[in-house]
Amino acid sequence: MARRPVAWVGAIVLLVEAVGIVLLNWFLGLVVDNQKMSLAGLDPHAMTVAAWIGGALFGGYLALCGVLLALVGIRDRAPGRLGRLLLIGCAVVHGVLGAFCVGPVGWPAFVFMMAVLALIVLPLVAYDRAARPTPTTA
Repeated sequence: MARRPVAWVGAIVLLVEAVGIVLLNWFLGLVVDNQKMSLAGLDPHAMTVAAWIGGALFGGYLALCGVLLALVGIRDRAPGRLGRLLLIGCAVVHGVLGAFCVGPVGWPAFVFMMAVLALIVLPLVAYDRAARPTPTTA
């Protein structure tokens, strides 16, 4: 079956997306700082730093999920409980962002987000957890 290749493609896409999110937030922080923009009286430098920190945290989360999918592809096993929770959270984020981005960004962004959602969900459901060997008690 195509479990391993899907996990690898999902890992690569999430890692590229993580880099893109970090670069986008870095650029937005520079724009806010150079334009001295303010939102409701907030300090522009604080907004710049917040954009950079938010981008780093979200990019790190996406990179962690990408590494987790790469480990799934390497081991050809389902992720553990914490890994499943991280990937489910990442899938939910992509679903919500996909639904949100239809209006402001357009349908191609929606299609991309749903493709990434599928690449995250398929490794979660493709591995049968019941097929794992269970310890027997004698």
